[in-house]
Amino acid sequence: MNLSRRNLLIGAAAIVCALVILSFRRLFSIYRRFVGGQTVEKVLSAHGARADRKWLPLFTKQGLNYPPRKIVLIATKLERKLEVWARGETAFRHITTYPILGASGTIGPKLIEGDKQVPEGVYHVSSLNPNSEFYLSLELDYPNEFDRAQAAKDGRTKLGGDIFIHGGRASIGCLAMGDEVIEELFILVARTGRERCRVVIAPQEPTQAAFPAPVTQPISWLPELHRLVLTELVQIRGGSL
Repeated sequence: MNLSRRNLLIGAAAIVCALVILSFRRLFSIYRRFVGGQTVEKVLSAHGARADRKWLPLFTKQGLNYPPRKIVLIATKLERKLEVWARGETAFRHITTYPILGASGTIGPKLIEGDKQVPEGVYHVSSLNPNSEFYLSLELDYPNEFDRAQAAKDGRTKLGGDIFIHGGRASIGCLAMGDEVIEELFILVARTGRERCRVVIAPQEPTQAAFPAPVTQPISWLPELHRLVLTELVQIRGGSL
């Protein structure tokens, strides 16, 4: 067998193995949902103590109680980072920053199902999924009211959905954080209460209090979306952009 044919077979075998693993994870996730294999309470019981040991000194350092009153997760797509902020008595404090290990698409909001874009805007955690095909996940309320309103003006109907912050290292349209990090985020949100958590997804860190418009997408309402995101960042970061 010549070298090129051998490499081709090895590559094909690797692809088949990856597809088998992915299919197994999805089937196992579906199985667990139907049989009730995982619950939020079971995740807290199994991994809560480890996560608490991570979070408690970080919150103490900022003079905050743990769990906090409110939390905000700030994701910047270009820089691929996710910041954790928590509310004190009068202001938010930066707790820590994680790298985003996997995401798809480019700068610019999600417009339609299948465009592989990570949304941009201000969202809330709509549910905690302990049976994710990517270990654990936080589901976001995309499309939110703003997304639906702009889609109605544009005549867009299929906006997509199922946007998560989840484990693993790869994702299409979501944010992959790695299994250990999603464990910590999952438990932080569960301890705080998902109704007291919001998620800001920005195209990138703003430059001179503005975001660059994606040149490939002439979107009339993009300045309005950017104002919403910038206003949120100013409120959380105390005017520091």
